[in-house]
Amino acid sequence: MAAAKHGDQVKVHYKGTLDDGTQFDSSAGSDPLEFTIGSGRLLKKFEETVVGMTPGESKTVTMTPDEGYGKHNDQLVINMPLEKIPADFEIKEGMALQLNTVDGRSVQVRVTGLSDKEVTLDANHQLAGQNLNFEIELVEIIKEA
Repeated sequence: MAAAKHGDQVKVHYKGTLDDGTQFDSSAGSDPLEFTIGSGRLLKKFEETVVGMTPGESKTVTMTPDEGYGKHNDQLVINMPLEKIPADFEIKEGMALQLNTVDGRSVQVRVTGLSDKEVTLDANHQLAGQNLNFEIELVEIIKEA
């Protein structure tokens, strides 16, 4: 049986958890995730873990923040006066919002704090600063490179 290598198109099932056991993502109950190894579409270490696996094989891998979504950057957290939010817009902690920067780019932020005077917005990826643990099962090598 062939082992997966760079350039192969593969299907995997996976489960992602944090160090405390909290599950943040899984392919359970849905179609396997399909990607080409080395395409850069997924986290590099996730793709690299599949290299050398054969269909039916499973591996577990842990990624540090530097291998995942980076360290939490305090400069990406801002406090905005609540008066800058339209009065008819209901804002809640945990919400995801899209803001436009002064140069016209769109930035996704999460509402991480809310008081009667200001809202705290965080542009870090929600998994930034976390170790990521993945259980990966190679389901199929669809097309070899």
